[in-house]
Amino acid sequence: MAEDCTHNCSSCGANCSSRAGGDSLIKPLHELASVRKVIAVVSGKGGVGKSMTTALLAAEANKRGYTTAVLDADITGPSIPKLFGVHARATGFEGGIYPVVSESGIQMMSMNVLLEEETQPVIWRGALIAGTVTQFWTDVVWNDVDYMFVDMPPGTGDVPLTIFQSLPLAGVIVVTTPQDLVSMIVEKAVNMAKMMNVPILGIVENMSYFVCPDCGKRYEVFGKSKAEAIAKEFSIPAVARMPIQPRLAELADEGKIEEADTSALAPVFAQLEAL
Repeated sequence: MAEDCTHNCSSCGANCSSRAGGDSLIKPLHELASVRKVIAVVSGKGGVGKSMTTALLAAEANKRGYTTAVLDADITGPSIPKLFGVHARATGFEGGIYPVVSESGIQMMSMNVLLEEETQPVIWRGALIAGTVTQFWTDVVWNDVDYMFVDMPPGTGDVPLTIFQSLPLAGVIVVTTPQDLVSMIVEKAVNMAKMMNVPILGIVENMSYFVCPDCGKRYEVFGKSKAEAIAKEFSIPAVARMPIQPRLAELADEGKIEEADTSALAPVFAQLEAL
């Protein structure tokens, strides 16, 4: 039935308009590629730690034994390779391009691995950016991926719309922080996912609290958590609250994000593994 659709045509035998080749805008993978579940990581605005969350989700999936990939759809602000300590340029052949791979085996494609210099700016208009993101899906030889996490650019513009329409998303994870302003804007991303009929699997609230290393007391530095209230309002099944961790910033700067403590993401992974 339509209301039960997960938008993952690869695991479904139904003959409906959602399947590529019908009225759907879903783009086909490269003929040599295989991806089972695609999860978009979204937010309504920048600065909430969306790329960090995407990297942590990929690291956690990899730790659990899944073949994992990250598609960095933030073309003008790509940061995924640096988080994983990957600085090599992507290679390819006449019919496609190979993803770069992190030390622990996480596959990824990002604009930064295609540029001559990592600091080179990408000054493109929206249509070209959206087309490049689509090519990251159609032209890359993704190798037997269980979970692909898509690091979305902030907002609800060209690229998020292209991804919602062109990739067979199994679900969305929304990233937020406790501030009222951020929570209000994040609801736009929640509403967009609902309008596109893609299930929202969970909320990750970054910088949710800080645990004092001396006394162990928990402090909500940026205000009271709004994650549970948003989840209840929109019937979102899982909430993960990520604490402020100075060590996390150090690992990100060192390109060692795979070594981070990802245990706080367990509630979200319960939803992912139930797909």
